[in-house]
Amino acid sequence: MNNLKLLLLSCSLTFLVSSCEKPDVANPTSYSKQSIDSKENLVHSNKASIGSGVMMQAFYWDVPAGGNWWETVTSKIASWNNVGIDAIWLPPVSKAQNGPFSMGYDPFDYYDFGEYDQMGSTETRFGSRTELESLISTAHNNNISVIADIVINHNSGGDLESNPYSGTETYTDYNPASGMFFRSATDFHPNDYHSNDSGVFGGFADLCHDKQYVQDWLWNKTNSVAKYYKNTMGFDGWRFDYVKGFSPGVVNAWTNEVGGFAVGEYWDGNAATLEWWVDQSGASAFDFACYYRMRDAFEGNDLSKLQDDMLWKRRPMKAVTFVANHDTDEIYNGKMLAYAYILTHEGYPTIFYQDYEEWLDKDKLNNLIWIHNNKAGGSTDIQFADQDEYIARRNGAPGLVIYLNNSNSRKERWVSTNWNSQRIKDFTGNSGWEPVTQSDGWVKIEVPPNSYSIWSLK
Repeated sequence: MNNLKLLLLSCSLTFLVSSCEKPDVANPTSYSKQSIDSKENLVHSNKASIGSGVMMQAFYWDVPAGGNWWETVTSKIASWNNVGIDAIWLPPVSKAQNGPFSMGYDPFDYYDFGEYDQMGSTETRFGSRTELESLISTAHNNNISVIADIVINHNSGGDLESNPYSGTETYTDYNPASGMFFRSATDFHPNDYHSNDSGVFGGFADLCHDKQYVQDWLWNKTNSVAKYYKNTMGFDGWRFDYVKGFSPGVVNAWTNEVGGFAVGEYWDGNAATLEWWVDQSGASAFDFACYYRMRDAFEGNDLSKLQDDMLWKRRPMKAVTFVANHDTDEIYNGKMLAYAYILTHEGYPTIFYQDYEEWLDKDKLNNLIWIHNNKAGGSTDIQFADQDEYIARRNGAPGLVIYLNNSNSRKERWVSTNWNSQRIKDFTGNSGWEPVTQSDGWVKIEVPPNSYSIWSLK
């Protein structure tokens, strides 16, 4: 974590803070924190609820093949726990059609975690079952929950069979070496139930979630995918891939059966659509509305876009915010400012592995994680936003004020706080000011060019 500067204000600055007139500030926009859904956040008793800290996406697209990734992640867990990570999201853990080269999004055998010789290898791209179990155990011993990436819209790797529903031969004959969840043409679309559901992904076989047999194997049976992953493998939560491809009722049924934290990848930049999905599914959703508004703000150099609609403003306890992931991992302008934004605002923030371990300043990210976990509570008031500047206040105890500056010059501005006649400081160390708030809570703060400052009680 950055060393925090301990410089006192000069006498002239103190006089300036106490005597200058306050400029006009637009009426703040307020967003109220909703109550936590206690059932959704249940995890193993030795760990804090998922969402109390920060999630780490513990992979990126095309991580090194060769079966070493689980060991790589395991080696990071203790240090992640020390800085305030409360959960890690793993890539799909089961054997897929592309065997040792697959990132797991073409699932074949849901119960092969790197122990059966099929699809060209015994281990998965990431390693063996033993290594995966060691990773999960290490995470739990370090008070970190583990989130499984669940790919149930489509399957891949089936053998050819005659398909009476299509009148052709299709790759829908699945005979997994684990001996669990055999599938045939009747379990995919089209079939005797209906021709299609919400959507297909590429040319993959599209699983039919309305078939009782499929439901039983995915979540109902005592050895279903959901129950096996939770009770045998030890997963604490679920990231559902491509949820546009099936009804939100599928996620609802899964979590009603096994519990655990759940978040869906509903790739849509419309906050109202995301709100509809979380209300229907009962799960959280990645806040793509927030992601795209940050793209508009930082890449488009217009911080007023941060006033626009986002899921966290509608359903703060259901929004999982992110700056980058394995599909959107490009580095864009103002990326550290974007992390400062999500780590000080409502929602459950996610850190992308490569941003943390390779691309950005780890000390600065650790500092923001600490601020999130210790200061960023309560509802949010947006106090000011224009092309270059953005100021927001969190109203919890102690709460904070964040000041973003997307310009090439230093900025300063009067802001309204919830602290009366109290000394505050910038916990990022980007400013050395330590002003005392006025009796009515107003105070003048500053921010360096192309940077951010985050203020709270000293």
